[in-house]
Amino acid sequence: MSIVLNSYMQSDVVEWRRHLHQHPELLYDVHKTASFLAEKLVAFGCDTVDTGIGQSGVVGIIKGRLGAGPVIGLRSDMDALPILENSGKPWTSKVSGRAHSCGHDGHMAMLLGAARCLAKTRNFRGAVAIIFQPAEEGGGGALAMINDGLMDRFKIEHIFGMHNEPHIPIGQFAIKKGAMLASADTFEITVNGRGGHAGQPHLSVDPVIAAAHIVIGLQSIVSRETDPLQAVVITVASIHGGDTHNVIPNAVTLSGTVRTLRSDLRDFAERRVRDLASSVAAAHGATVEISHNRGYPVTFNHDVQTDLAAAVAQSIVGSQGVNSDVHPRMAAEDFSFMLEARPGSMIIIGNGETPGLHNPAYDFNDDAIPFGVGYWVTLIQTALAV
Repeated sequence: MSIVLNSYMQSDVVEWRRHLHQHPELLYDVHKTASFLAEKLVAFGCDTVDTGIGQSGVVGIIKGRLGAGPVIGLRSDMDALPILENSGKPWTSKVSGRAHSCGHDGHMAMLLGAARCLAKTRNFRGAVAIIFQPAEEGGGGALAMINDGLMDRFKIEHIFGMHNEPHIPIGQFAIKKGAMLASADTFEITVNGRGGHAGQPHLSVDPVIAAAHIVIGLQSIVSRETDPLQAVVITVASIHGGDTHNVIPNAVTLSGTVRTLRSDLRDFAERRVRDLASSVAAAHGATVEISHNRGYPVTFNHDVQTDLAAAVAQSIVGSQGVNSDVHPRMAAEDFSFMLEARPGSMIIIGNGETPGLHNPAYDFNDDAIPFGVGYWVTLIQTALAV
């Protein structure tokens, strides 16, 4: 890894990371971030730099000097979160209520460092597409870039991603074949009853009681209708209904999320949420209106690319530093859309003992930067070797 690190100054990458951390932007409104990244890619000497892809995405193309070959995409997310940061770091967010509490600032900086090294050495064949994507945090920016021609326009054949994770030591990686992260769908169930006086419930149809039974019933889909060795999560995270202590409301609204690691279980869970909510409501004399929205699909790592990624990580930190069969997580990632479009793989890089992702106290650990840059550069030089 030292050969890779000699080709760039780590202090520059840290400076970029902290600058990006101080200026967080949300979803697709990442125009200042995109301009900063595009300017760096131009300065590095990328062959082409395109902006505005999927509204605000950036793609830089670096051609190798060793002849013709495939194009491999390396992707980083760009957007921050609507969180008030309290990390206490000198480089804390300058925008109140916005923070890079998921480490996308670190992801961008590491990929910028790799781009500079690759543009300088070009010790590979084919080409690499440096991809900076907006709106990972709930906006589906990966799909927007794909729909805007990302894969075909730049002739990308394989795609790779990276995400940091706290509580994995610095200098360690984790990856697995197959389902790495869950699909993430949302639902909203409005239970319609007939309101009335709380002291005369027999004259009403109480949507609160019906909603309570629906909440409990939904858990039986997981505990009694799903193979216990298969992961399904159904969480009711919000309940709203009523305004005071002595009035039965007309309606109660439930909202939550469904997470699975298999597409067939995703279909099953959606069907059963609808069926159970309707039948339980009917049993209490109420009706329901149900909205079920498909979000990010399962992040599914392809075998060949995952073997390559694991081998590259091992070449950097040794076999003991790479968990190549990590337990899947029930978090979700819109990189999953890119893995549906092209074969590829996502790897986890350790962030050390820091507060968790989406925590107001979280900060990306700059000590991870050499390992991330080294991974990206070595991946390209290995995959696109002569």
